[in-house]
Amino acid sequence: MPDDRVAAIELASPPGRLLHLSAMPQRLVLAAMVPWTITYKSMSNPKVRARDNTRAYWAVEQPSGNEIGTARSIAQAYGVFAAGGKELGITPETMALLQQPALPPTLGMTDVVLTFDTCYGFGYSKPFGRQRFGSSSQAFGTPGLGGSFGFADPDAQAGWAYVPNKHGYYMDDDPREKAPRDAFYRCLAAKQPGHPGWHLTCSLSHLRSLAPHENDKG
Repeated sequence: MPDDRVAAIELASPPGRLLHLSAMPQRLVLAAMVPWTITYKSMSNPKVRARDNTRAYWAVEQPSGNEIGTARSIAQAYGVFAAGGKELGITPETMALLQQPALPPTLGMTDVVLTFDTCYGFGYSKPFGRQRFGSSSQAFGTPGLGGSFGFADPDAQAGWAYVPNKHGYYMDDDPREKAPRDAFYRCLAAKQPGHPGWHLTCSLSHLRSLAPHENDKG
């Protein structure tokens, strides 16, 4: 991808973070400010992080940290998963494992870095507690730093992705992402009975009009 096609990441402003403290889990906020906690050490490594919008930074391999892609391509990939994964060579046995409810870890559900309960199955987040998405427990996906989110919904045979370049202030259900996601599902629910496939009746401009208006390029 050409450099001029990669959007520069904009970190959330310090004043904005203060104004939205209630949107974040309080234990996480406190742990992120204490230098000797595993939360602080994880979130401050590397120290430059998203402010360094350079190819050298992008080239560093950071699992789950600095992948580059478009919302369309991420949603398409999840859509392939949601339809059974055949195009990617995913076997039915693997798909069954991805769709099954996550098994509770032996040491409990609390994520020692994030400080709150999480739910994972074979590397993907699963619908659980505060993080509800998809049509059922068969859904699986991955939320990202700053408000991004992508997932596969096997029940709906659909993939979803939202990738802002301006960081938000929410761990789950960022209003910028949640509004178009809700509209997306209203479109799915409105399809005509017996109509082949999931053909959306909502235009992209309509989905955008439902998202909160912010000074945001994401």
